[in-house]
Amino acid sequence: MKSLDEIDVDGRRVFVRVDFNVPLKDGVITDDTRIRAALPTIENLRGRGARVILASHLGRPKDGPDPAFSLAPVAVRLSELAGVNVDFAQDVVGPSAHAAVDRLQPGGLLLLENVRFEPGETKNDERFAAALGELADVYVDDAFGSAHRAHASTEGITHHVAEVAAGLLLEREVTALNAILADPRRPLVAVLGGAKVTDKIAVIRRFLELADTVLIGGAMCFPFFKVQGHAIGASMCEEAGLQPAREALALAGSSHAKLRLPVDLGLGESLEGTAARRDADGVEVPDGWMGLDIGPRTAAAYAQEIAAAGTVFWNGPMGVFELDAFAAGTRAVAEAVAAAPGTTVVGGGDSVAALTKLGLQASVSHLSTGGGATLELIEGRTLPGVEALERAGGNG
Repeated sequence: MKSLDEIDVDGRRVFVRVDFNVPLKDGVITDDTRIRAALPTIENLRGRGARVILASHLGRPKDGPDPAFSLAPVAVRLSELAGVNVDFAQDVVGPSAHAAVDRLQPGGLLLLENVRFEPGETKNDERFAAALGELADVYVDDAFGSAHRAHASTEGITHHVAEVAAGLLLEREVTALNAILADPRRPLVAVLGGAKVTDKIAVIRRFLELADTVLIGGAMCFPFFKVQGHAIGASMCEEAGLQPAREALALAGSSHAKLRLPVDLGLGESLEGTAARRDADGVEVPDGWMGLDIGPRTAAAYAQEIAAAGTVFWNGPMGVFELDAFAAGTRAVAEAVAAAPGTTVVGGGDSVAALTKLGLQASVSHLSTGGGATLELIEGRTLPGVEALERAGGNG
């Protein structure tokens, strides 16, 4: 991939695919983290005299333009954060967009309307991709969170713009995650939580090949316990996760990596906010009870593994951390990761949310914004958005 600084942008139209897929409530942005994450690339380009055209999706509009998914509130918030007026085009490739691009001055910012208002976006339609390309002299992809999608604004456009480069955020994501796969400081410890084994089984398999220790938490430990013959009570346990759990246990038997499951649990009788916690000294769950957190012995053991690691990758909470009674395990892991002396990489919305809730987000080496893209890269799958940058960069 070409880096941002390898491209001459002075006075040129630079189309930047960003990830402004922010949560909205009644038209108000409730979390602007993704907008802030794009600022370094935006400021780099503005400072070098680029005419910056920003494009993003927001949500999943089904039948064309939908005011509920308009990027207009994002333009307002970006203006506040960047300290400069952000022009807003009410379409993507139509007359409003072309007129706005023509008016754009060096150092200026223009945000196009939601690219998913155009049906050609998710279909990676050739004509729509070409129309996007007509707006720009240079294409920059800074939307790592969408890099696993072969859409018109992430892949198709790269065939219609002369110069292509990675934005600072995307380049940092790819570099940090590839370092885990290619040359991690040892021992490499993967901490994997969340609700479903089926969501993470490919990542578990990958880390059983690459890591020294894999620590499992969250509800996805229950398919493992069930196939081992433990009672799981009313705990969440997807039937589709049983066979993948068997396969992971079998793979662990022949792997150099240790696969560690909880040795005790935090139990509750319901998911109500008032539910009381009862710690079980073991992993047997009585009828009518649910495992809703890892127990204190597990939390301490996992924290010890993390503290001794050269590299830590954490994705997924250890329990229902949204409820205070069942947040202790996730809190212990978050604090251990933040205090770890090695390289620490955290991905996934819930893990990031837990760190942020504790004010520890600045204490890790890399906070991934990728979600599905992060997991797919870890799995070893090709990301179409990244592959397009590599192809175009190699041809440049």
